[in-house]
Amino acid sequence: MSGAPGVLPTPLWHALAGARVVDLAQPMRRGMPQSPNHPPFRLLLERRHGDMVREDGGSAANEIVITGGHVGTHVDALAHVSHAGLLYGGLAAAEQQSHEGFARLGIDEFTPYVGRCVLLDVTRLHGVPVLPAGYEITPDDLAAAESAAGVTVAAGEAVLIGTGWSRHWADTAVFTGQTGGAPGPGAAAGEWLAARRPALVGGETIAFEHIAPGRGHATLPVHRTLLVESGINIVETMRLDALAATGAAEFLLVLAPLPFVGATGAPARPLALLPEDAAE
Repeated sequence: MSGAPGVLPTPLWHALAGARVVDLAQPMRRGMPQSPNHPPFRLLLERRHGDMVREDGGSAANEIVITGGHVGTHVDALAHVSHAGLLYGGLAAAEQQSHEGFARLGIDEFTPYVGRCVLLDVTRLHGVPVLPAGYEITPDDLAAAESAAGVTVAAGEAVLIGTGWSRHWADTAVFTGQTGGAPGPGAAAGEWLAARRPALVGGETIAFEHIAPGRGHATLPVHRTLLVESGINIVETMRLDALAATGAAEFLLVLAPLPFVGATGAPARPLALLPEDAAE
């Protein structure tokens, strides 16, 4: 028996009602760890309670938010990186950019993602809570993590890499990795990921790269491979420690960055949905 037009036989909200939701975003606050290459986050009260009071005694407050598009948990648009003057698809960066942003490949072109995601937890693979600063994740690491978890990175889906780096969020100097380095995929691991054609990839560090000690963001080969050559978006500065603690290797990911027209990136609040009996 068919239901009324427009009415789902099994509403999605019923299927998801018991899901456990894990927030994968870092809280945005003044002074939080970030790349020195981007404008910092600032929040200022523009109007305070009491500055304007209505006849009935009511009042309201509001704020001004100033931020770069690559601060906090965020998604890199395909316009973020070029190589030899070219963006993804062979578009000339100079022809697409203006002071108002990008005519093509801005973050507003990102299609909100709701679908399967796998976590390749390299920390679990090595039996450590956090990978060493400057550790280069290899294709062997990713393949072994995939095999150990019993999952497969599928084309058109999402894959996150667990490094444990979320645990350093309170220590700005360590988290940014400008001096000590940060763990992440090396160039070969970037190629491994690109070959599997995911819709997006993500990780816990400021740059989804292997950052060698003392090198900072001198080179970004994985960004070139994913953004410029493959058209694969990158999510950075994710909070994955709570997700990794559940032991879940696959889950439903909900991801939508703010649709700033023509921007090279934008903040996002990714959510992982797990069965309600997932480990705390």
